[in-house]
Amino acid sequence: MKKLLLLLLVSTSLFATPEIARWKAQAKRVTIYRDSFGVPHIYGKSDADAVFGMLYAQCEDDFSRVERNYIEKLGRLAEVEGEKQIANDLYLRLIIDPVEAKADFHKSPTWLKKLLIAYADGINYYLHNHPEVKPALLTHFEPWYPLLWTDGSIGAISTGDVTEKEVAEFYGLNSSIASNRDLVQDEDLTGSNGFAVGKSLSKSGNALLYINPHVTFYFRPEIHVNSETGMNVYGAVTWGQFFVYQGFNEYGGWMHTSSQVDVADMYQEKVEMRGAIPYYLLDGQWRPMRVKKINLRVKGELMPREITTYFTHRGAVMAQRNGQWISVRSYNRSLKSLEQSWLRTKTTGLESYKRIMAMRANTSNNTVYADNKGNIAYWHGNFVPIRDPRKDWGLVQDGTKSANDWKGLHPVEQIVHIINPKTAWIQNCNSTPFTVSGSASPIRANYPAYMAPDGENFRDKNAVRLFRNAKSMELGDLMRLGYDRHLAAFDVLIPSLRKAYAKNPLPELKELVDSLGAWDRNAQENSIAQHVAIRWANQLLPTIPKIRAFGGETDPVINFTQFALNATSVQLLTALAQVKTNMEAQFGTWKITWGAVNRFQRISNRIEFDDAKPSIPVAFTSSAWGQMPSYTSKPYKGSNKWYGVNGNSFVAAVEFGPKIKAYSLLAGGQSGDVSSPHFFDQAEMYKQGNFKNVLFYKNDVKKAAIHVYHP
Repeated sequence: MKKLLLLLLVSTSLFATPEIARWKAQAKRVTIYRDSFGVPHIYGKSDADAVFGMLYAQCEDDFSRVERNYIEKLGRLAEVEGEKQIANDLYLRLIIDPVEAKADFHKSPTWLKKLLIAYADGINYYLHNHPEVKPALLTHFEPWYPLLWTDGSIGAISTGDVTEKEVAEFYGLNSSIASNRDLVQDEDLTGSNGFAVGKSLSKSGNALLYINPHVTFYFRPEIHVNSETGMNVYGAVTWGQFFVYQGFNEYGGWMHTSSQVDVADMYQEKVEMRGAIPYYLLDGQWRPMRVKKINLRVKGELMPREITTYFTHRGAVMAQRNGQWISVRSYNRSLKSLEQSWLRTKTTGLESYKRIMAMRANTSNNTVYADNKGNIAYWHGNFVPIRDPRKDWGLVQDGTKSANDWKGLHPVEQIVHIINPKTAWIQNCNSTPFTVSGSASPIRANYPAYMAPDGENFRDKNAVRLFRNAKSMELGDLMRLGYDRHLAAFDVLIPSLRKAYAKNPLPELKELVDSLGAWDRNAQENSIAQHVAIRWANQLLPTIPKIRAFGGETDPVINFTQFALNATSVQLLTALAQVKTNMEAQFGTWKITWGAVNRFQRISNRIEFDDAKPSIPVAFTSSAWGQMPSYTSKPYKGSNKWYGVNGNSFVAAVEFGPKIKAYSLLAGGQSGDVSSPHFFDQAEMYKQGNFKNVLFYKNDVKKAAIHVYHP
């Protein structure tokens, strides 16, 4: 028995040696420079070497987040977190198939296959060098994993409005613990801001770009990736991905905001069972559905659960509404999408970037662009299926008619876009493209509703106001604009409250109403009125009707404005009285400043908070109320304080002159290790909007480097 065990160990060692030798050889071709904020600057001989170093550095900073992203995309979270994640796992396995991802790897072009192998090698070499790191599930990463998640967006999954709860109910899982994915309150929404300034508005005559994604905190780190084959790209990368998602190279930069362009549609199917096989009606003919067995493992259970799932030619059956099966047509991952995500980082100007946009494989993003020739541009979406413009594609469609199938894709020239607008500015804040450049914006009537169902929000209104008043802008002006604190939603809500009070002056509310009336509606740590206003608006929010527009989206500005006009005095004053009662019960008085409650804390690499531990006050609040920077906070498990969980993450301001000039910020810090000096070292800078210098050129990187090493 001992001889057999020894033989197995020797065989395993011999088998692993060539792989380890390959890793070590590649590591020698990579140098990582860490600056004073812990940002990794990766230099590799080839692009594949750079990717190897890039993933190694990401694992050094936060392996657990790298791993979790792929556990989720593999549909295996329930193996780690238990049954509460099984509906999420099935939801993802219905629309992301590992078998298809593996097939895409094998048919990838040689250049991409090299990058994918380097991706896996970089992570596996990190695990080899760090045996003390214990993966939650994935002990060996495969090169096809990135083909499960080919878009870096936090909202890369689109299934119309089908929820995990509906999937659980249809397939007989425990729906009581499933989430209503995407069905969240307005103040919980993540988003992003992208701004570009053209030649005539820029003081230097150089184009300027502002990169400001609003996502879950610590969802993306900051990174700089270089190779001797022409790569020099800086920006934000989603943990575990090998391309810079939002960033810039020496020629130009790109900012992605989440898009509401219709890229997934629901179909009501007419179904009859024939034995164990469901058939669906299409153009008068009955077709058998494809039946697929999906095995899901759950932590603590010995045997996997086998789920029988169904697919039409359009996609998975994911729900049942009014007794009818609902199938979904979507495009949530593809080989072409991953190619596009990488190739955009190597573009060399506007024409080059337009060629990459012509791949039309980016399903979830709008793009704000600027370059070193002074060009600025905006594209609303990228992947846009051709459909009947007379139909409301935000509704469930008749699945019995093939006429309702997609008819190919619109060329990029046909989608909503603008290049070098006369106003010389572009802004997008997850809102309609028809205000993107003020008077020079695209015209709504020229496009079908499914291309731009997005409504307007208060960040959009605030950005338009700021740009209309802007003159001769420098980077500092752009950064100040990006941190503007005006809470524009209260310009609509508070006047209606004051009118309501004038009609029904309740003495016990006079001091609160006077305080709100005197408030300048700008976010401040020491503002009592802001604290009252936010609690009052949160109290009102569930009662504000969400008016559905043709195409399926809602317009917060219209919703709030209509509510303010039509709300009764009782509605507005009762909500304020409730806020007063709640605050006095919690604090003993309603006169509590916003900063006393609204805090920024990072005490571990998990979402957990503790009132007894140190935290810092933050003036900002949810971008739903109209300020430019986003900071969504809420109480946790009975805490008295509210803690930030999403909003501004990576932020950068870039000037594309003869040389790149750029500044950046990161929420909290670069590292997920609580013992690292870079765990929370940018927190004070972040709350103030005090940016750090970006080190883009190698000489500057080498001079400032604190630590230099090979992986």
